[in-house]
Amino acid sequence: MENLINYLLQFGNLNEQQISLIKESVEVVKMGKEEYFSEAGKIAQKVAFVNEGILRVLYYNKEGEEITRYFVEENNFAVDLYSFHNRVPSSEYIQAITKVELYVFTLKSLQNLSNTIIVWESIINKITSKALIEKVNRVSPMLSEDAKTRYLEFFKRFPNLANRIPLNYLASYIGITKHSLSRIRKEISKE
Repeated sequence: MENLINYLLQFGNLNEQQISLIKESVEVVKMGKEEYFSEAGKIAQKVAFVNEGILRVLYYNKEGEEITRYFVEENNFAVDLYSFHNRVPSSEYIQAITKVELYVFTLKSLQNLSNTIIVWESIINKITSKALIEKVNRVSPMLSEDAKTRYLEFFKRFPNLANRIPLNYLASYIGITKHSLSRIRKEISKE
């Protein structure tokens, strides 16, 4: 649980009593590969901090194709924020692509922390702002690039993820077919 506490301490000071309360408010959840943390069509009920493993956020387009929006690795939070805050059905899925260990907060536990810890809202707001900026930076620079450049940029920006996620998910994320990704990887290995 130290990963979670150290992460939170980057955004504000907490005393030992507050840290103990946070630890008591968290449920440790282990999930297997391919299991869903949350699903489209349902209201997001929980927020997860990824202690071990990788999650991916995905949706299905009009043609029924699975599209990977982004990945969530260790020491990051995962939630459909719009669904969670507005209590509306989610439009995306959050799925484990490796075995994962999550520290999970419910809406009730977060409200309790907010009512008990004076700086909690400030910490959560800072974390949310950081996450939204990172989300924009993950997607924006890659949109106008060709497939090879998008792959190389992904590899450069997320070296810890590149060899831990299945090729079909990576291909979906950078907007190409698995076949095209294999061809690009072969080209690169010859260079």
